[in-house]
Amino acid sequence: MPVAQDTWKHEYITTNGVKLHYVTQGTGPLMLMLHGFPECWYSWRHQIPEFAQYFQVVAVDLRGYNDSDKPKEQSAYVMDEFIKDVAGLIKGLGHEKCILVGHDWGGAIAWSFAYAHPSMLEQLIILNLPHPAKFAQGLYSPQQLLRSWYIFLFQLPGLPELLLQSTNYQAISSTIQGTAVNKNAFTQTDLNIYKDAAAKPGAITAMLNYYRNIFSSSFFNRDWGILNVPTLMIWGENDTALGKELTYNTSTYVKNLQIKYIHACGHWVQQEQPELVNQYIRDYLVI
Repeated sequence: MPVAQDTWKHEYITTNGVKLHYVTQGTGPLMLMLHGFPECWYSWRHQIPEFAQYFQVVAVDLRGYNDSDKPKEQSAYVMDEFIKDVAGLIKGLGHEKCILVGHDWGGAIAWSFAYAHPSMLEQLIILNLPHPAKFAQGLYSPQQLLRSWYIFLFQLPGLPELLLQSTNYQAISSTIQGTAVNKNAFTQTDLNIYKDAAAKPGAITAMLNYYRNIFSSSFFNRDWGILNVPTLMIWGENDTALGKELTYNTSTYVKNLQIKYIHACGHWVQQEQPELVNQYIRDYLVI
């Protein structure tokens, strides 16, 4: 049976010059979970108790998000720094390696970390974020360019902040629930947690800075070889931001790959279909 939520612990750790907040539960090997935009650790609420039966599960607030530090410099939000954050987390938590799970921006960081430090990973689990090489290829497609319109909007100074903050951060909840297939997956309490996280001083600009540095970062501007870390991809097929075709031929870049598609599910896959996501992860890890 999943572990009771009342045993979740909120902790802080300093790594790579920033203090990061995380929620942890369980003991054993490390399973580290990285969330996406515009979320926080809470996006893993359905996975933490499930996998705390087998692992020390750690769901972190990425730098700039929720209760983690929010450096003011835009240059603090680049992939090289995110990779250092993750390496410091793993070591600071007393582990040599982990199972790394990432969704959306957390998935982008997880892909990049796997290439930078493959020896620090047992397995890699990616949810609704394509391999960086496939993502870069997709941006040459008019269809994917239209889906990625928000990335280009977020490059503007000031205006995206105003849009996201307006009407009591309504755009945050609208972005999540409005693009979900299973809209009942999100209660008003869930959405308020994401709105409150975004409303913390400095959070919105920090979150946007991930996007403002994306085209100059190593996420797009490098050659990708063959990844040898065993990898599971889970993909909600009705993602409005990232087309399913971005997953095709990922095996060109990943030697040991499994892909599980979830029908009638949007971008927020681990929240829209948590039981199926958990089942796929359990089956993959053979637990």
